[in-house]
Amino acid sequence: MNWLSSSPGVVLTAYHPSGKDQVVGESHAKGGDQATSSPRYGQYTIIQENSTKVTERPPFNRSSSQDSLDDVLMEDYWTELENIKRSNENRQESQEAVVVKEPDEGELEEEWLKEAGLSNLFGESPDDPQESIAFLATLTRTQAAAVQKRVETVSQTLRKKNKQHHIPDVRDIFAQQREAQEKSPGGSESPSARTKENKCQGKDDQASSGAVDNKELIPPRVPEDAPASETDINLEVSFAEQAVSQKELSRERMQKIRVNDASLPSFRLPKDKTGTTRIGDLAPQDMKKVCHLALIELTALYDVLGVELKQQKAVKIKTKDSGLFGVPLTMLLEQDQRKAPGTRIPLIFQKLISRIEEGGLETEGLLRIPGAAMRIKNLCQELEAKFYEGTFNWESVKQHDAASLLKLFLRELPQPLLSVEYLKAFQAVQNLPTRKEQLQALNLLVILLPDANRDTLKALLEFLQRVIDNKEKNKMTVVNVAMVMAPNLFMCHTLGLKSSEHREFEMAAGTANVMHLLIKYQKLLWTIPKFIVNQVRKQNTENQKKERRAMKKLLKKMAYDREKHEKQEKTTNEADVPQGVIRVQAPHLSKVSMAIQLTEELKASDVLARFLSQESGVAQTLKKGDVFLYEIGGNIGERCLDDDTYMKDLYQLNPNAEWVIKSKPQ
Repeated sequence: MNWLSSSPGVVLTAYHPSGKDQVVGESHAKGGDQATSSPRYGQYTIIQENSTKVTERPPFNRSSSQDSLDDVLMEDYWTELENIKRSNENRQESQEAVVVKEPDEGELEEEWLKEAGLSNLFGESPDDPQESIAFLATLTRTQAAAVQKRVETVSQTLRKKNKQHHIPDVRDIFAQQREAQEKSPGGSESPSARTKENKCQGKDDQASSGAVDNKELIPPRVPEDAPASETDINLEVSFAEQAVSQKELSRERMQKIRVNDASLPSFRLPKDKTGTTRIGDLAPQDMKKVCHLALIELTALYDVLGVELKQQKAVKIKTKDSGLFGVPLTMLLEQDQRKAPGTRIPLIFQKLISRIEEGGLETEGLLRIPGAAMRIKNLCQELEAKFYEGTFNWESVKQHDAASLLKLFLRELPQPLLSVEYLKAFQAVQNLPTRKEQLQALNLLVILLPDANRDTLKALLEFLQRVIDNKEKNKMTVVNVAMVMAPNLFMCHTLGLKSSEHREFEMAAGTANVMHLLIKYQKLLWTIPKFIVNQVRKQNTENQKKERRAMKKLLKKMAYDREKHEKQEKTTNEADVPQGVIRVQAPHLSKVSMAIQLTEELKASDVLARFLSQESGVAQTLKKGDVFLYEIGGNIGERCLDDDTYMKDLYQLNPNAEWVIKSKPQ
């Protein structure tokens, strides 16, 4: 089903953004009906089936996202849709539509709790419910409210279905959470952060609660209509908590924002002394916890701002298990990794980008001008047959053809690059009231994407930025690129989605807006907020306490002298590493260990420099970027440190960690 199909009896045939008699959509009417154009600026022309009367659609109130677009520039969007339609007509292969299941509200919330790692709250997991209680104890007020809302819905649904397993009362769950907070007053925040909050609050009781009142930590809001100044993104405080305190202000400040570079504020990440954490810096076990927290935080943010967040669940369908186009990303990577171990981005995707860049990024209309449809079809068939054999002649691929193939690859993924589960959530970003909140939501959504989707999206956005860097010659500004690429990422034809004319325009405006944000702020989107990392640290601390209690019981049963053991262990550790000194291990370097005195100004880059300066022979070829300093253990599984991490501040946050220099896994 074509994405542009409208309600029964009415066919959308064209949109004229520039006021010219230019038809950018073809008629779908039967019986030889022809599309007619209208000279009126920004109007649709429609044909009533079985009628010769041409009527003009009455104007409707545009949403803020629609007002944010330059109507003239929308021509690129509609032209791209027409190009996609022609491409699909020339591709005889048909893909089976993904059937999107529409579960009831209870099933939807059950799925949400599973994704958030809280399935044991409704009896679906053999895990110890105490783990969930410890997890809940780390949540902020808004996060806890989001969880409580879903648990209540599931509980009501299960009672209606007369489930046999125990159904906990939501009030009992959060009563246990409060008890856990009272018994475990210590948090995972850094001492400096707690001191800062205590000074603001004049008390320290809230620093020990899972629901910290962070209003005083929120910097004053910088007006977004002054793009010349840079605005800091606060990563230390929950985004939803910030939204609560700024909700009224945000409502007052909603304004028309046109989509051009000057209208978007220049956001920046303030320097964090304990180091910035990026996606890929954490061990898998910690990253799993980050994803659970990111889902809860995203839901809390949408709840606070009154935006509906519903996950889709796609039923599994039969897909191609080999080839290039129309193959699931994970399957394609498995195929590629047999040829090139460690591959994280599909080889065909990399090659198409490389081919476009070989032709020069100064080419005018790059990505906008399509290749010939029949030639694209033939190239697809030839690539499927010869790519992995290494016999395909890349010299025969023109630059615009390569760009068309790249966009075709994205469209023909069995499930969209932004994932079936979160595609609607990405689209809903346009409904958030401020740019800052839109950016925060996108940050959380990127974290939630599967690894393969996230890595491929990153490669795409980096490529698009390189195209934009040559805008003076190729005439492709960030707005042009966003208009052209939005239909290819958001118009997932395999989902068989229906939409009204109003919804089509709204989606066009909104998705182009979101695409613009993804490109412009891409360097910020791969950062894991500090407040989430701190919540992971707190979870790990609580789990370690539980493990130590279990170990103590075991030692007691074995009649082991626990107190003597701990005393000896403490004495040994203190003798091994003097106060204010850390021991750094480098098992793969010639200098395998070094004791380093902590100072206020010592950074991770300084530690690396000391080791690398002592290397000789083959190891001397090592340079910055080959090896990294890692924080391992204590209240974190494993974390790669950025060069600007201040070691003394991090040591105070995680005094039981080990410090290891090693290369980063590919």
